[in-house]
Amino acid sequence: MAKKEETVAITEVDGAVKNVSNVDGDGVKKEDQTILTPLEDYIKTASYLGMKVITPTMKKYVYRRRLDGLAILNTLLVDKKLADGIDFIKQFKPDDWTLVCKREAGWRGAKMFHELTGVRTFTKKYPSGILTNTMLNNFIETKMILICDPWLDKNALADAKNIRIPVIGLCDTNNHTADIDVVMIGNNKSNKSLGLFFWLLAREYMKAYKIDKPLPSLEEFVGEAIILEEPRKKKLAREKKEQELKSGEGAIEERMKALAEKADEESREVGEGESVSVGEKVKEGV
Repeated sequence: MAKKEETVAITEVDGAVKNVSNVDGDGVKKEDQTILTPLEDYIKTASYLGMKVITPTMKKYVYRRRLDGLAILNTLLVDKKLADGIDFIKQFKPDDWTLVCKREAGWRGAKMFHELTGVRTFTKKYPSGILTNTMLNNFIETKMILICDPWLDKNALADAKNIRIPVIGLCDTNNHTADIDVVMIGNNKSNKSLGLFFWLLAREYMKAYKIDKPLPSLEEFVGEAIILEEPRKKKLAREKKEQELKSGEGAIEERMKALAEKADEESREVGEGESVSVGEKVKEGV
């Protein structure tokens, strides 16, 4: 039996790439959904937005640039690489690996993940040498580390490479991935995108290890309400129309004000320059 050929249709939603449908040989379309969470969550948290700088190793994940120069990551690849990374993390028990997040935008999500799972977590400052120097009082042993930015967390990355343990890294378009064993891609600069990442990681990790705790909402991980922002083009068009209406209303008000002032001025001139004559009969009291 001949194998049906399959093609993939790609579209864009507010700058994010979406795989709309698979079309088989009979012309039947099948909706292709993201794996971990709906596409709208990636859009609302701007997880697909990169930087203006694109390194050679991250170029293959970039869909295009926006007009302002920011890179746009392929959202389907963001979802897939996150799913692959989380599957790898689930191989390690909570006591066997370490999370490092020096970027302040991720502290809230990292702390909540630590409280839910008990995984050793370093925020603010990572003590350099803690994995390699056995003479340190705070020396620890770990089988794997997860870093949230290969540049900011470079000390943890260097220590992990020295002792030859796997490193999972959440990489933005400006990061180099040469020393990362498992690459996850996404916006690692925003509290919204990092909040989404830690929320997904906590949800899947708690399922894998049957951790019986209530999972906070995505908004709690992020620290603020998340809404689907109005598409940029529509927003600009709406704001332009509102501005034109305001300008038109302002012009009408100015015109009416000028006419009213002119009428008042004419009334004052009539009152001051003209005398009212009284008829003879009126003078006589008739």
